[in-house]
Amino acid sequence: MKLNVLFLGLSLLLTGCNTVRVAVDYDTSASFESYQTYAFFKPSVDKMEISDLDKKRILHAIDKNLSAKGMTKSKQASLLVHVFTKEEKQVDVFQNNFNWGWGWGWSPWFNGGFFGPSVYARTEGQLYINLVDAQNNQLVWQGKGSARLYPRDNVEKKVARIQKIVDEILAAYPPGQEQ
Repeated sequence: MKLNVLFLGLSLLLTGCNTVRVAVDYDTSASFESYQTYAFFKPSVDKMEISDLDKKRILHAIDKNLSAKGMTKSKQASLLVHVFTKEEKQVDVFQNNFNWGWGWGWSPWFNGGFFGPSVYARTEGQLYINLVDAQNNQLVWQGKGSARLYPRDNVEKKVARIQKIVDEILAAYPPGQEQ
């Protein structure tokens, strides 16, 4: 029974590592069909505290998504794309006392001594994509994606991970047309 719980917990942990948690909010009075052009808001891009290569990857992924939705990049844009990132360290502690064994006394092989608590540290990143009406400078749509970061991934995996995060965030744009 306890072994089944261990495998269930481990499988949930492993499947949870690849997920992107997305939250979206938007202005219900905004006319999203009127937004046909976009531009990146350079001050927000400059403030992102990540490598220039990762900035390029994020911007390329956003550009790819918005272009696929029929929007055009323009200097006279109707939407300004503000991008922010945030990184947090997460620590998980798992108590693995299976209480194996029998008899009296403590032994490192029985009664859970060998299987003590396990501590895992991981880095989770958040990507915020804010779409601002360029005419009145009002936020009209915001998407946030939270996902585990893998700093040791090779370049191809990193590019694919960033693309997946952006894809999942922008899947909810424009509102009412989620896929």
